Amino acid sequence: MAVETEPAAQDETLTPREREIAQAYANGDNYHRIAERLFIAPSTVRTHLASIYRKLGVSSKLELHKVLGGGAPKYSAQDDQAALISELALSLEEAISRERALGEVLRIISGSNGEVEEVIAAVLGYALELCDAEFGILFEYAKESGFRAAYSSGIPNSFKEWFVEQGSFHVSPQTAVGRVIASREVVNVADVCGEDVYRQGDPLRIATADLGGARSFAAIPMLAGDRLIGAFTVYRQQVRPFDSRNLEVAQMFADQSVIAIENARLMEERRQGS
Repeated sequence: MAVETEPAAQDETLTPREREIAQAYANGDNYHRIAERLFIAPSTVRTHLASIYRKLGVSSKLELHKVLGGGAPKYSAQDDQAALISELALSLEEAISRERALGEVLRIISGSNGEVEEVIAAVLGYALELCDAEFGILFEYAKESGFRAAYSSGIPNSFKEWFVEQGSFHVSPQTAVGRVIASREVVNVADVCGEDVYRQGDPLRIATADLGGARSFAAIPMLAGDRLIGAFTVYRQQVRPFDSRNLEVAQMFADQSVIAIENARLMEERRQGS
């Protein structure tokens, strides 16, 4: 039997920080906007929301909105059950967010008319939000010239300037993007400073750590058939490796980047041939 919570109970149940996050989320803010405003990590926002859902016994943003407005949750907050429900509820909302983001990216691709910049900007923006990352880079790759940081979002200025100075560059096989060339598989770096390539003073890895402030990152191969056309990278500025769910999201957006870039290439070839 459901146990109703008094309208004022949420004021006593939640901490001041939890109340602030709960209200912002219920009013439509996403993890990143809340995190930026409160100067905390997006993952911390998610942790708070899981606790909020559990304490208030809600299972959706709509129920959260109702409870904050004085309504009562639908079920009692028994510890184990509430923890499971809160986690499932947040996971469902994240899945819905992924589908919406993918739909928006596909809409932008279909209307881009071969103009790749808008597509990549959207792809990187959604990828950072859904992967809970601070910044991202899309590297274009050519066997002859190597990698070039063609697009970025959220990247620290000093790191961005370093890439501008490099232009196109070849990388050591021990770097993450170097390993992508050989394996054509996702490379998940748990600690940027914990690998030999950093201790050996590799220029790209040193710049990643010292100029970008990155501590964990993932590099996803961008493949057009069996041809490597680039690497899609997302970075966190603390040691917090990406999990399988994050990597699935990053791969999804890397695939959309490939579609956009290949569409742009084909349209340019048609223009030149006409």
